[in-house]
Amino acid sequence: MKIKILYEDSNILAIDKPSGISVHPDGRSKEKTISDWFLKNYPKAKNVGGSIFVDGKEIKKPGIVHRLDKETSGVLLLAKNQKAYEFLKSQFKNREIKKIYNAVVLGSIKDDRGTIRKPIGRSGNDFRKRLAGRGARGELREAITEYTVLKRFENKKIKFTYLEVRPKTGRTHQIRVHMKFINHPVVCDSLYNPNQPFPEGFKRLGLHAKSVEFKDLKGNIHKIESPLPREFQKVLK
Repeated sequence: MKIKILYEDSNILAIDKPSGISVHPDGRSKEKTISDWFLKNYPKAKNVGGSIFVDGKEIKKPGIVHRLDKETSGVLLLAKNQKAYEFLKSQFKNREIKKIYNAVVLGSIKDDRGTIRKPIGRSGNDFRKRLAGRGARGELREAITEYTVLKRFENKKIKFTYLEVRPKTGRTHQIRVHMKFINHPVVCDSLYNPNQPFPEGFKRLGLHAKSVEFKDLKGNIHKIESPLPREFQKVLK
C-alpha cells in the first residue's frame, strides 16, 4: 500500500488517504486498512488511541483521531503518541479543527451558498445509514454543514454542482446525509444515492477532504491540503 505523507513531525502525521481504503478494520473484511499501514510503518504507536467493539470483538484503532469514509479521499490526521492523540481529540471535540471538503453533487443548487442545520439520527431501515429529517431514529445529534457553490456544470445533459463544503460538526456520513436531505446527493454514493446519474468517467464517491487546519503540540497552526483527485479535475475542465 502506497500512502503519500503530507505532513509529519515527532507527534503528528497527516496523510493523503486514497478513495477505496478503509481507515480501520471493521471486524468483517480482511482488506488492508490505513491502520495496517500505520502500524507497519510506525510500530511504536501500537497502543496509541482507542478501540471499538464489533460483534463483541475488540478492534484497535492505533493513532486514529478521526475518520474518513472508505470511499472518501483526502487529508487524514494520525497521532504517533498518546499525548498527541489526546491533544488532537480535544481539538476535534471543541470544534477547533477546520475541515474543508470538495463535493460533486447531483442537480444544480440554486443558492450560491447555504447552511444546513438538521440533526442526524439513525435510519430505521438500514443499520449502515444515518438520516436527517423525517424518519430519523434514536438520539438526534446536532449537525451543521456550510457549503459554497464553486461551479455548476452539465455532463451528458444532466446538471451537477461542484461545492466547497465546511462541516462544523463531525457526525457520521454528515455531508452525504445533509446533501441527500436537500435533494442534491453526492454522486456515486452507493449508500445514499444508488443507481443515479453521475458525470462521465466518474467512478468513485464525489467527496474529497481537501484540507485540515490544526494546532500542533507547540501551538503552531498548520493547514494541510490534499491535491484534487484526477476524477474531479477531469469533469471540471
